[in-house]
Amino acid sequence: MKLYDLERSGNCYKIRLLLAFLGRDYERVPVALDEGAQRNPEFLRLNPRGQIPVLITDEGEAIWDSTAILVYLARRYGGERWLPGDPLGMARVMQWLALEQNEGRYGTARARVIGLNIKSGLGQTGTLEESRRMAEAAFAALEGRLTDHAWLAADHPTIADIACYPYTALFPESGFPLDGYPAIHAWFRRLEEWPGYIAVPRRPAPRS
Repeated sequence: MKLYDLERSGNCYKIRLLLAFLGRDYERVPVALDEGAQRNPEFLRLNPRGQIPVLITDEGEAIWDSTAILVYLARRYGGERWLPGDPLGMARVMQWLALEQNEGRYGTARARVIGLNIKSGLGQTGTLEESRRMAEAAFAALEGRLTDHAWLAADHPTIADIACYPYTALFPESGFPLDGYPAIHAWFRRLEEWPGYIAVPRRPAPRS
């Protein structure tokens, strides 16, 4: 397999994390977004949206979008463990994937980008407070579930946990702390102790 990747991307990290948990070997192909590599015709043939990550499967097929890649890898190499096949189990996973794609992406992830841009002097590309409010709605849902359950969708980790973990863990890079969510922090620790875990890519603090 081949993963078109960017080290600092939380969406790419999701794929690397699942591959690490699955123990699968693959080749990483860095994509220089700062140089516009995602707009090259060669890359656009792999993903017409011009976004990362993109996975080239063992069979030579290109799959784009982090959620689609997680689903593929879970079903291809993880059996029922990472994506249950029964209707209720699958629905429970999918509802958390939906939260990640909405409140997570436009709240948690966007708040991180805005916060990092402000710290780096690159200007503000959105409303930080609005993104923060969306992120806090996601955190409330996560905290509510994790208060009485170890994992989001089953009695073991699934791709629901992998999808929601990175940008939640990276939220403090927005400039706001992730305080008042003890169940979320306990969930972090459980996932980080799971065999094969690789660290989430944090940005270094800007020099003063």
